[in-house]
Amino acid sequence: MAAEESYPDELKYHREHDWARIDGDEAVLGITWFAQDSLGELVHFEPPTDGQQIQRGASYGEVESVKAVSDVIAPLSGEVLEVNRKAVDEPETVNADPYSEGWLIRIRLSEPAEADELLDAGAYRAFLAEQ
Repeated sequence: MAAEESYPDELKYHREHDWARIDGDEAVLGITWFAQDSLGELVHFEPPTDGQQIQRGASYGEVESVKAVSDVIAPLSGEVLEVNRKAVDEPETVNADPYSEGWLIRIRLSEPAEADELLDAGAYRAFLAEQ
């Protein structure tokens, strides 16, 4: 069962429909409700490897749904500290709970100032309305 549309206020958002929950020099990343809804039921998540460096604006993995395969675009740069094994083993978790159980990776930020370029929830909702 898919989650209801939501964009939590405590998160930061990237125009490529990814979110970041920033805590000090670390961030948890995932895809937004809009992204998972557009893709449909996820059947596979191809994650990066632990220790891999990811770059803001570049792909760090793929999600595959019954409709399409899509790159997951990093909203921030950093080193991959952890991959959510539940999202790998049960990708439908992302559809059911994209902001909690369905997170994708945790990183150590290499460029913390990049967070200033992300959208807050209100700006992301306004961006979606323009689409």
